[in-house]
Amino acid sequence: MLQKYEGIVIRTNEYGETNKIVTLFTREAGKIGVMARGAKKPNSRLASITQLFTYGHFLIQKGSGLGNLQQGEASSSLRAIREDIFRTAYASYIVELTDKSTEDLKVNPFLFELLYQTLNYMNEGEDLEILTFIYEMKILQVLGLHPVLDHCAICHNSEGQFAFSIKEGGLICHRCYGKDAHHLKISQATVRLLRLFYYYDLSRLGRISVKTETKQQLKTIIAAYYDEYSGLALKSKRFLNQLDNLKNKL
Repeated sequence: MLQKYEGIVIRTNEYGETNKIVTLFTREAGKIGVMARGAKKPNSRLASITQLFTYGHFLIQKGSGLGNLQQGEASSSLRAIREDIFRTAYASYIVELTDKSTEDLKVNPFLFELLYQTLNYMNEGEDLEILTFIYEMKILQVLGLHPVLDHCAICHNSEGQFAFSIKEGGLICHRCYGKDAHHLKISQATVRLLRLFYYYDLSRLGRISVKTETKQQLKTIIAAYYDEYSGLALKSKRFLNQLDNLKNKL
C-alpha cells in the first residue's frame, strides 16, 4: 500500500553499501522510519531528498515492517543551514532533540509545525540561540515535563521577585529563596522570556532582541533543567557547546 506523507528528514543511517534508513518526522503519522534503497548512490533519485533537514513529500510503500521510500519531492532543502557550520550545529541539535523526545507513530501536528517553523527561521538567519531556547521550552511538554512558571513553586504566590529552583522544578519567589540555597538568581527579563517561550506560539513571537547576559541566564537554566529532569544525553548538544565555546574565544 502506497501512502504519501509531508515530512522532514531528522536522521539518516547507512545500511549496506548503497542504502539508507531514513527517519522522517511527518505531519500525518509522527516519526516513522523508512528504507531508501540505493540512496547512497550519487545518481540516485532518492539521494537529494534523503539529506538531513530536507522538507518535502514522500511516497512510502507500507508493509508489515520498515516501509520503503519509493519517491519524494523536496519542497525545501534548507540549503543555508547546510552551508553554515553554526546553523548546521543548531539544526542538528533541534532534529536530534525531536528524535529522542518522540515515540514512533505518535501523531503531533503541533510539534511538526514547530519543527518546520524553527528550521525555516534558522535557514533564514534568525537568532539561532533564541530559536533553540524556544524549541527546548516548547518540547518539554512532549517529554512530559512541566516547569512551574506562572507562580512560585513553593508558596504559589504570583507576585514578587523570582529566581529559578532546579530542585523545586520552576520559579520561586523572594519569600522562598531560603528554602533552596542553590536557587539560580535571574533577571526579571529572563523570567518573562521563560514564560513567553513556554506558553506562546512561535509564529506570534516576532523578532526578539535579547541581551547577552539574559541569553546566558536562559542557557544556564534550560540546560540545568534538562540535565536534571529529561534523561537525555545528546551528541549534538555536546558539539554545540564546544562550538559555542570556540565562538566565544574568536
